[in-house]
Amino acid sequence: MLALRVAGRAARAAGGGLLRERAPQRWASSLPLNTVVLFVPQQEAWVVERMGRFHRILEPGLNFLIPVLDRIRYVQSLKEIVINVPEQSAVSHDNVTLQIDGVLYLRIMDPYKASYGVEDPEYAVTQLAQTTMRSELGKLSLDKVFRERESLNASIVDAINQASDYWGIRCLRYEIKDIHVPPRVKESMQMQVEAERRKRATVLESEGTRESAINVAEGQKQAQILASEGEKAERINKAAEWQRSRLFVCGRAVRERFLQAGKRRQHSALALQHGRRHQHGYPGPQHLCYIEQGSSSKRWGGRSPSPTPGGAALQHRAAP
Repeated sequence: MLALRVAGRAARAAGGGLLRERAPQRWASSLPLNTVVLFVPQQEAWVVERMGRFHRILEPGLNFLIPVLDRIRYVQSLKEIVINVPEQSAVSHDNVTLQIDGVLYLRIMDPYKASYGVEDPEYAVTQLAQTTMRSELGKLSLDKVFRERESLNASIVDAINQASDYWGIRCLRYEIKDIHVPPRVKESMQMQVEAERRKRATVLESEGTRESAINVAEGQKQAQILASEGEKAERINKAAEWQRSRLFVCGRAVRERFLQAGKRRQHSALALQHGRRHQHGYPGPQHLCYIEQGSSSKRWGGRSPSPTPGGAALQHRAAP
């Protein structure tokens, strides 16, 4: 495996290409020989060429090949592959230089495209992830880079999938590992954080003072309302008590007046009856007393009263 990798890099460098450090090529790992009867492991795809042209892809299990004519050219792993994206520098929208590294998770979906669509799939995806990350960071300011890491990761994944679709590779997710800022920017960020914390403390303290003053004012207001309601209820009770006593006095006075009026009417009726008896010569109460005492010869008003059934009964009772 190492000999093939070194030979390939040396050939590219000799052809005028610049030798660059790349991710390890998993498909170039010790290609199996054609032994006519082959057993392909699970989650692997073996690309077979016949006389230099693509022939078929061996599925996991038992497979048969023709010696000499068939050759296993590529071995692709269908498992999820984790690639460490090396640290790189990027400039944010507010001209702050950042050092960012990340981790890329991808999977080969089409072994044919991954074998013939691009020469080095992992290296191509790594370079695409780095360039996409630089372009996406250039659209965001420093504060948004820290706040919108999830949206930044999603944007990088979408950009990689659009380009790697022709390579038979699908990027599952991309995660930013570390973000390093220059020391001066870091100090200014710390000062900003401290100022923000002091501001929040001042605001919270002022809000607490305001809430305390509001609570005190509300308490005084409620106390005044309750005191006024108590005074109002007391006045109402006093007025109701005075009205009840007034009604009692008035009722008593009216009752006395009715009694006095009844007595006056009774007296007037007695006086009227006495006047009628005196006019007709009937004995009054005094004459009746004389009759009971035996002085029947006394005259009432200069005239002798005429005998009456009542007078005869009294005379009968007065006789010895």
